[in-house]
Amino acid sequence: MIYIILFLLSFSLTYLIKNYAIKKSLVAEVNERSSHTVATPHGGGIAVALTWFIGLIYLYFTNQIEPSLFYALLCGAVIAVVGLVDDIVELKPKTRMIIFTLVSFVGLYIIGGFNTLTFGIFDISNPIITSIFAMLLILWYINLTNFIDGIDSYLAMKFIFLSLAGFILFGGAHFVVLGVSILGFLYWNWHKAKIFMGDVGSTLLGYTIAIITIHYANQEPSNFWVWITLYALFWFDATLTLVRRKLNDEMLSQAHKKHAYQRLTQSGWSHSRVTLYAFALNIIIFSLVYFISNIAISFVLSLALLYAIMKFVDKKKRFK
Repeated sequence: MIYIILFLLSFSLTYLIKNYAIKKSLVAEVNERSSHTVATPHGGGIAVALTWFIGLIYLYFTNQIEPSLFYALLCGAVIAVVGLVDDIVELKPKTRMIIFTLVSFVGLYIIGGFNTLTFGIFDISNPIITSIFAMLLILWYINLTNFIDGIDSYLAMKFIFLSLAGFILFGGAHFVVLGVSILGFLYWNWHKAKIFMGDVGSTLLGYTIAIITIHYANQEPSNFWVWITLYALFWFDATLTLVRRKLNDEMLSQAHKKHAYQRLTQSGWSHSRVTLYAFALNIIIFSLVYFISNIAISFVLSLALLYAIMKFVDKKKRFK
């Protein structure tokens, strides 16, 4: 019953926020980075965030979530607030990064750091090295998730997939709460979107998946690679695009539309088509993780698949 209530809450809040944003002219204008063609309300991530945190609090008081994971995820409220402020007044990148770094440090501390980074044939357990790595991972996930939120429903569908995958693989009511929190928003974000998530949602989700990754890696080191593989479509696209832009001597802070999903829409694919094909690709990657007991093999096969997909995208719309 609680999950139905949370879904309806997310759905209703998104609707109210959409109407308020239209009334107050809080819209994402069309610019050189936009994949949309008309000004559209943003801030739908507020509904996702509020529903998510209400759900987490319910799980905490009903003893359905580990206290350390609860408090670490709750730190994401600061990330969401910063994202909301940035949606409205556009904070300086340095200010954002300082706050994100502090929150990431606190979240990492609460879940007990990052115990072991395993590579199969050897492990790294030095707390200084693993902590620095984990901090960089959290900050990269916050930023890359924000980068990838560029077309209708793409980010929402990815995190619904992650919620389903996490629940199937590990159980845990927090995955259900996350899924229904996003599902209520998705209705209004499906192509053509009536509202966007905004930084308030995308940065929060990036932080959330990073904390979840480290939490489960601390239970079993190989779980780190499970989550890295499940999130591979996003980080592979974002990282490869960043490297290619650097090789082109581009200013990395400059707005662009060179991610694979953006180039597919430029080639003529609709937002919904890109989103559904990406979801299907995620299902294939999940199948590799689920049916192949060796995560190293699953990871390598997933990278090979993603590389082939990127070559396909390059043929559809060349990277310039």
